[in-house]
Amino acid sequence: MQKDGRVLYLTEGKNENQYWNIPIANTTVILLGTGTSVTQAAMRMLASAGVLVGFCGGGATPLFSGSEVEWLTSQSEYRPTEYAQGWLSLWFQEEKRLDVAKAFQEARIGYLKRVWNRDKELKNENFYCDDQVVEKALTVFANKIVIAQKVGDLLSCEAQLVKQLYKYSVNIVKIANFSRECDSGDLANNFLNHGNYLAYGLAATALWVLGIPHGFAVMHGKTRRGALVFDVADLIKDAIVLPWAFICAKDKTSEQEFRQVCLQKFTEHKALDFMFEELKKHSLGKVAAGEEL
Repeated sequence: MQKDGRVLYLTEGKNENQYWNIPIANTTVILLGTGTSVTQAAMRMLASAGVLVGFCGGGATPLFSGSEVEWLTSQSEYRPTEYAQGWLSLWFQEEKRLDVAKAFQEARIGYLKRVWNRDKELKNENFYCDDQVVEKALTVFANKIVIAQKVGDLLSCEAQLVKQLYKYSVNIVKIANFSRECDSGDLANNFLNHGNYLAYGLAATALWVLGIPHGFAVMHGKTRRGALVFDVADLIKDAIVLPWAFICAKDKTSEQEFRQVCLQKFTEHKALDFMFEELKKHSLGKVAAGEEL
């Protein structure tokens, strides 16, 4: 709600109401979960500050099954134009679109190696990127990226990589009979869902700030709403969300604790910065030109 020229979060109690100030000048995205509401006056202020507002279910998972988070985007902001124009110029050329899709997958591998090599807590949980199983899976995936002739080839080998990482993680944490099913209700699947939607929030934020429309994907379906959000989120999901979902499921942590772990690791490994770097360099054609940003 809006009160005294500020946007506040209000909780109503039996004896008293509690207010928390939201620093909208320093806020990029707000997710409104189950049971929350927003006033028109608050939305006006959020829009004027360029804050992206999303409606979702509890724990950042979608309110409606099978649908991505619904976003309310400000119409009064002045975002940069060069990134959208650059992205669209490459998107309409199938060959360049495939090149970016391949580059995203290579960056995804590089980021996983970097995170798993640096993260002492992951190593303490016996997650190593130079483990023979992981190293072989990443090498095979990297080789398949090079020879891929179409996006469908990339999607197929990407799915195979993720299955192998699931299997590796399950063996490490010793969770029996795991199967990746979004609606199964077990801790590992719930944490994967939750963490993925946190990653989608980062991706949507990066795209919104750069002014790149969510529909111009390079990997996911052209007709799928917000498909580019999923492409960008994939850059960091395997490196951070996947291992910690299984570790926290093993430790039977609460959903809130898992959420805090994810947010901490996103910050520690500069996940949002990494998304910005990848989007900017491809939008501006720096990869092909071999230039520095």
